[in-house]
Amino acid sequence: MKNTIVCVEMENGDVFKIELMPQYAPKTVENFVNLVSEGFYDGLTFHRVIDGFMAQGGDPEGTGMGGSKTNIPGEFAQNGFTENTLSHSRGVISMARSMHPDSASSQFFICYADCSFLDGQYAAFGKVTEGMENVDKFLAVKRTGPEGGTPSEPIVMKKVSIEA
Repeated sequence: MKNTIVCVEMENGDVFKIELMPQYAPKTVENFVNLVSEGFYDGLTFHRVIDGFMAQGGDPEGTGMGGSKTNIPGEFAQNGFTENTLSHSRGVISMARSMHPDSASSQFFICYADCSFLDGQYAAFGKVTEGMENVDKFLAVKRTGPEGGTPSEPIVMKKVSIEA
C-alpha cells in the first residue's frame, strides 16, 4: 500500500509535498489526514521559524498556543511507543506538543537540519519529498520575537490537500 501524499500550496504559489508514514505513527497520521480532509489547515500560518532547526505551523490562533478539538496520544519512545523509529532529519515532519506527552493536536513542525536530539520525544510521522526548497524560503522572511522565530509577515498555507 502506498503512503498518503499531502500537498501544501502556500499563499505565494509555492508548493511542497509531504509523504505520511503511518508505519511509524498511525494515530498521528490518521489525525493529520482527518484535519487536512476537513480543510483545517487552509489559511493557517507557520508561526515559528528557527534557522538550523525547524518551521512550525498548524495553530488556528497563530500564537503557538492553539490547536484542534482533539488531542492525540504521543507516539514516541519516551511515551512507551517504541515503534516510532523515524529520526528527526532534514525534511521530517513531526507533531508539536506541550510538556504533556499526549497534548499534540494540530501543530506540526518540519525539520531544517538534523534534529535527532528530538528522537523518542516527539511523534515524527512523515517527510517532505518535494519542494523542501520552498520550505527553506520561510527562512528569508524577517523574524522577531522569542528566539527570533516569529515571522514579521505571515507565512500562509493557502490550501492543504490529500493528493494520493
